[in-house]
Amino acid sequence: MTKKPDSSEKKQDSRFKPGQSGNPDGRPHGSRNKATLLLDKILLDDAADVAEAVVKAAKEGDMTAARMILDRACPVPKSRRVKLKLPNIEQAEDASVALRTVIATMARGDISLDEASTICSVIEAKRKAIETVDLANRITALETRLGER
Repeated sequence: MTKKPDSSEKKQDSRFKPGQSGNPDGRPHGSRNKATLLLDKILLDDAADVAEAVVKAAKEGDMTAARMILDRACPVPKSRRVKLKLPNIEQAEDASVALRTVIATMARGDISLDEASTICSVIEAKRKAIETVDLANRITALETRLGER
């Protein structure tokens, strides 16, 4: 026979509280799975043999193995520092002068198409920011004039 809960007994709230873990004594941060630990051990034990096999395959003409080695030894350069004398961009019109400078520098071959594109994106972002502030100021001025009437 099951006992019915007495109306005087309160039901325990089993919901999680915000910011409180459901298992505060659970798995420690940074701990790793047994499978991951085993895989790491296998890789450590056989890494030298695997590297040797890849080098041997590359020497025998396996282009995939050669690509793996070259990608590690000579990675594709991500970007480089570019020195470019640009005018200060204080007004939206100044952006066109800066863009002309970037295009001319690219045309001379001093910077790549990708570098020019990145610089132009930054100039365009600056132009949009100036334009947004200008528009906000004009709207505020119009609203002030309308409020005076």
